[in-house]
Amino acid sequence: MASPSVLAVYPGTFDPITLGHEDLVRRSIQLFDRVIVAVAAGHHKKTLFSLEERLDMVREVFAPYPQVSVESFTGLVRDFVVARGGKAMIRGLRAVTDFDYEFQLAGMNRALMPDVETVFLTPGDQYLFISSTLVREIATLGGEVEKFVSPPVLARLQKKTAKGAV
Repeated sequence: MASPSVLAVYPGTFDPITLGHEDLVRRSIQLFDRVIVAVAAGHHKKTLFSLEERLDMVREVFAPYPQVSVESFTGLVRDFVVARGGKAMIRGLRAVTDFDYEFQLAGMNRALMPDVETVFLTPGDQYLFISSTLVREIATLGGEVEKFVSPPVLARLQKKTAKGAV
């Protein structure tokens, strides 16, 4: 009898998706049969990129990985994960400062969806300091961000943050 397929969901705003995010997804597909990168509409944040732009970037980055799918969601991530039959939710930890918030979030998610485990992954050392917020800020101020994002994301960032575009 074949074992059931195990689905993990990696939720986030991904504004923009960074090499750190990509690293976590590649690590996730070593652990799970399928991974959904769940792009949040971002109701609580003002995003640089529209939802459609963020979905397009994430889809482009993960096109070579058939076990990765990309979807958007609004509302509680719990509703999204449960509706898809997810068994795990991936969360990234870069530093101790992430841990406190993520630990609280994991506890709340366990109360809301006891059948779904939160799995914390750390990115490779070269990605530990990268955040979408810092990448957006550097790009908006005209700095170089090619070490932090993949080429298709870089092209979109450069276009979006060109003089007068932001």
